[in-house]
Amino acid sequence: MPSKRTFRKPRWYGIPLRVAVVTFLVTVLSFAVSLLLGIIGIVLVGRIRGGAAPKVTLAYRNIAVPAAVVAGVIVLVLSLAMEIRHYRQTKALAEIERAG
Repeated sequence: MPSKRTFRKPRWYGIPLRVAVVTFLVTVLSFAVSLLLGIIGIVLVGRIRGGAAPKVTLAYRNIAVPAAVVAGVIVLVLSLAMEIRHYRQTKALAEIERAG
């Protein structure tokens, strides 16, 4: 049974919105995870060394923020490439359907 999937004409203005939302969500998630791991690591190192209370602000400044920035840039580039590819593919399929 052939599928009767219809392709609507793609709209380019949806690309930046989707890219921005995905980039923001992944950046926030990576910030949260790296902050948690940074805090755990700093507390463990502080206990192993047996010194005074560890400075947990180092986990924020030196671990979480740089990791989130790197993850955000990578996700921005990859999601932009993926959305442009999807846009072109959908546009071509819509043209084929319209012609046929």
